[in-house]
Amino acid sequence: MSDDLVRDAFGNQINDGDSVTLIKDLKVKGTSETIKRGTLVKGVRLTGNPGEVECNTKQVKGLVLKTEFLKKA
Repeated sequence: MSDDLVRDAFGNQINDGDSVTLIKDLKVKGTSETIKRGTLVKGVRLTGNPGEVECNTKQVKGLVLKTEFLKKA
């Protein structure tokens, strides 16, 4: 079952409802928005894919982020 754990870029486990911080500026596909490094994203949802989480930001709703760009807050 350890294969199903969702981990951030530093190996910390991410759970439903956790807050994460971006460690890199990310361009959002399909929009002209860029989410800046250091942005705090609250209340992430697990997607069933250990490499991704779903969340909402002020700029974009229903965003899927790769965990390699996240740090648990």
